[in-house]
Amino acid sequence: MAAEADSRSARPAVSLWSSAGWLLLDMSLVTVMQVLVKAKGETYPAIQLVFLRSLVGFLAVAPLMWRHRAKLASLSNIRGHLARVAFNSAALTCNFAAFAALPLALVTAIGYTRPLILLAMAAFLLGERVSRIRYGLTAVGFIGIVLMLRPDEIPWNAGLLAAFGSVFFGALSVVQTRRLAGEDTVVLMLFYTVGLTVLTAVPAAIAWAPIPWSEAPAIILIGVLAQIGQYCWLQAYQKQEARLLAPIGYLSIVFSAAAGWLAFGEVPTLSLCIGAAIVIVATLSTGPVENRFGGRKGS
Repeated sequence: MAAEADSRSARPAVSLWSSAGWLLLDMSLVTVMQVLVKAKGETYPAIQLVFLRSLVGFLAVAPLMWRHRAKLASLSNIRGHLARVAFNSAALTCNFAAFAALPLALVTAIGYTRPLILLAMAAFLLGERVSRIRYGLTAVGFIGIVLMLRPDEIPWNAGLLAAFGSVFFGALSVVQTRRLAGEDTVVLMLFYTVGLTVLTAVPAAIAWAPIPWSEAPAIILIGVLAQIGQYCWLQAYQKQEARLLAPIGYLSIVFSAAAGWLAFGEVPTLSLCIGAAIVIVATLSTGPVENRFGGRKGS
């Protein structure tokens, strides 16, 4: 663990603004993809959509696979790559199932409990330092999410379990990506695309629902957006500590609220707006407050 930490500190520092830009671009693309997934999720099983998403990506990156075939054949940490793909497969399938069963804003809001889990995982599994101030402000953001969710009005069902399953496996995926920080970004993306396609092929075939040609453009677009978003996500998390990027994920609630309103007529409630404001303030104030009060010294 100490050697891993020393290796991370020996790498050139990367601007947080650069990594945040990649992450925000990923969130924008993924929001559009989620709208499409929700629209098609009532017709097609989640695992089928996940497989088709990965298949489209597989076809899109086939030329890159040939170009980087030597690197793919010489990967040293196969177990680590397979673990990352497995975590992502579970997270994505749960996420697609949740979108089919729950409102877009609700699934997205639940998804942003992930920074809380990720902060703990980054500290215990990666040895990253997390200040008390960062924990505190992240907890404030969680309070905002609870306000948005209004737990007293939400019935528990399989959709909610799927949403929280996506959070858990997604956090494990981020941790595993950080462990593979020395790998080439393109190679990570290619291995992920191939692995996801292979892992979901059999269950998708079992649950398959026929797809008319008129549905093909939307299905293809899901895969294209996901593939570009995956590259942006890798660029963000490979080059910056998870503890620094995790709170930025809260900002995507703005994207999801706008998408839910425009695509499905989901008008944000007052509690959603207040909760989102709390989340955004907590996110944007983390860095300045930590610097002012020396939060980096605590853990």
